[in-house]
Amino acid sequence: MSFSTRFAPEPPFTHGTAPPNSPASGTAVLLCNLGTPDEATAPALRRYLSEFLSDPRVVEIPRALWWLILHGIILRVRPKKSAAKYASIWMKEGSPLRVWTQKQAVMLRGYLAVRGTPVEVRYAMRYGNPSIASQLDQLKADGVTRILILPAYPQYSGTTTASVFDAVYSWAARTRRIPEFRFVNHYHDHPGYISALAARVREHWRTAGRAEQLVMSFHGVPERTLKLGDPYHCECYKTARLLATQLGLQPAQYKVTFQSRFGKAKWLEPYTEPTLVAMAQAGVKRVDVICPGFTGDCLETLEEISMEAREAFLHAGGKEFNYIPCLNDSHEWIAGLAELALQHLSGWPAGSEENAEALAGTRQRALALGATQ
Repeated sequence: MSFSTRFAPEPPFTHGTAPPNSPASGTAVLLCNLGTPDEATAPALRRYLSEFLSDPRVVEIPRALWWLILHGIILRVRPKKSAAKYASIWMKEGSPLRVWTQKQAVMLRGYLAVRGTPVEVRYAMRYGNPSIASQLDQLKADGVTRILILPAYPQYSGTTTASVFDAVYSWAARTRRIPEFRFVNHYHDHPGYISALAARVREHWRTAGRAEQLVMSFHGVPERTLKLGDPYHCECYKTARLLATQLGLQPAQYKVTFQSRFGKAKWLEPYTEPTLVAMAQAGVKRVDVICPGFTGDCLETLEEISMEAREAFLHAGGKEFNYIPCLNDSHEWIAGLAELALQHLSGWPAGSEENAEALAGTRQRALALGATQ
């Protein structure tokens, strides 16, 4: 008699042997970002937006009502408009978010190896490809037994960080032999992160001069999430305060704003574009804008800020708008990311754990206990 099982099949395993592609340490870091469509086309955007906007972490309204809105209105109208926006910032290698996240993962692996921690580092997307589940499947097949989940979001939010964790938990719920996991909740005040942001701003000031105001634009979330206990708002302001301190800025010299509002509900204020328009109308001629909550440039920074917000500021009377790029693959950022990873990897093996003789002994003991050949 055979029985069905809810669990996925385990990778082939032979006692006393290491998987052929196994990292020497059996330890890995999975760098997780939000996601991106595979192409800058309406069909690709429809698939991506359907997955993204179906996540109850992202949209917290009754599911039946939201299903009607999403499939009856949004997915009929928005994909074509969004595809045009993506096309305006698409790189020859693909989506900027995927390009930068992949580069960060590759560089992080090298930086950790130089620091004496040769672990595997891969990247995944919460929505789109490569998915978190597919990367966890591959890491498990490669013999990884310890995984550090490192979200690309410095500030914790239930809409982003927690959703990444949900994807890991969902994968674990259908897995028989679950690897050991560690999760990085946030690093909004990590010295390496703040120093990397400050270095980015100083480099801009060195080459382009310094504007009258520095605007720090963070991705917005509905205001109700703050009242329900989400720490995102507070962590954004702490990041801004620490960055301003490193840069020697007084409170009157910088502003914190929130962008990417979606829908008609009230979101965290002040909103970025209206703030920039008001600044221009009040006589501010020159602004520098940075997006500290994004560790890699993407649609929200390259199109929404560097294109749309720029146009709004200049149209309102501003004279010069300078967008300061995200951390991307800067040395300061990867070094800070490596330091963060090392703190959370502490205590896990980083070198080869078992030599050939030890593996052979393991195999003989397993066979003596009845393991199959």
